[in-house]
Amino acid sequence: MFKNAYIPYGGYYSSPFCKWMGSLANLNSIELGAATSKRWFASRDIDPAIIDYLYLGVSVGQKSIFYGAPWAAAMMGAGQAPGQNITQACATATTSVFNAALAVESGSFDTTYCLLVDRTSNGPHTIWPNPAGPGGEVIAENWNMDNIAADPATGKDMLTTAENVAREHGFTREQADELTLRRYEQYAEALADDRAFQKRYLFPLEVAVSRKETKLVEADEGVTATSAEGLARLRTVQPDGIHSFGAQTHPADGNAGIVVTTRERAQAMSSDPQMAVQVLAYGHARAKPAHMPMAPAAAAQRALDQAGLTIGQIKTVKNHSPFIANDLHLAKALGIDAHDFNNYGTSLVYGHPQAPTLARLLIEAIEETAIKGGGYALVTGCAAGDSAAALVVKVG
Repeated sequence: MFKNAYIPYGGYYSSPFCKWMGSLANLNSIELGAATSKRWFASRDIDPAIIDYLYLGVSVGQKSIFYGAPWAAAMMGAGQAPGQNITQACATATTSVFNAALAVESGSFDTTYCLLVDRTSNGPHTIWPNPAGPGGEVIAENWNMDNIAADPATGKDMLTTAENVAREHGFTREQADELTLRRYEQYAEALADDRAFQKRYLFPLEVAVSRKETKLVEADEGVTATSAEGLARLRTVQPDGIHSFGAQTHPADGNAGIVVTTRERAQAMSSDPQMAVQVLAYGHARAKPAHMPMAPAAAAQRALDQAGLTIGQIKTVKNHSPFIANDLHLAKALGIDAHDFNNYGTSLVYGHPQAPTLARLLIEAIEETAIKGGGYALVTGCAAGDSAAALVVKVG
């Protein structure tokens, strides 16, 4: 359990998420994330030079990723800051915040920054020389498509892991569609009053259209309108499964940033000095092979145990849901109502750009808890390799 690691209230942002092959399809995600962070720091009148260490969360390789975090620090105006890259697929953000909190807790650094960036669009294709191969044929990998298609440890694709969990726990197509529709209703609440909730944390992207013209991307791109009738008309992707294309997420692009620092500096940087956000605990877990959606509940329970809390004491729950089975399982395993968590949206609806995904969920959890007057928030989510990571924070 942490005692001295804090996130300044308002000391974070998420960009809008854009469905892959949209507005961000051809932009280097590290360059875009650094440029967006630089603009965000300027908007808050904060000098990036205060950053002692940068955690660059990135799962999909980009040009010059070899230099990674130090390069990003230089581009965003924190050129003196060293750093490291963290890669844990969808759980990259929670693990980055965990590492940042460890560094602050130990006294190694006063102020750290987690920059989470990814672009699933136009993912890299890696080739390795293979002189011993037939005719010298190279070994090749498509970073996105090949790894979505199969976990090298099990040979199973990600959708199969969700269907395995659905079968094991008896979840039905009707339950899947009902909860999916609820998730779209919750997201619609974030759009109410001219996107009042999202404007608490969503920071626009500047995207070059040409050498002379840029545009602002201020809202999520690629969210599909959904209805009960529309969901019912869709066939399941696997013949014996419960998931249609409507009950699973879409790949996306985007970035996010989170400051992790001491209590004193967090209070000084906060947009509301009376609203403290303390990082309390981190939990991690790995499910049995090819059962990825079961891991978030185990990670969440471990984080709760580390914090000395029960699920009944948690005011806000957010779960990364690439498949609706993730939410169905979390509700069953933790004994909570699936309709009552993931308020204001989740990755099922607005997309899944890997590293920034759980960062946005964490930020939304903080804001929702603040609206509720404070309390404990739990954020969890699966990752590649049937693993998951969770965080518990105290707001207020």
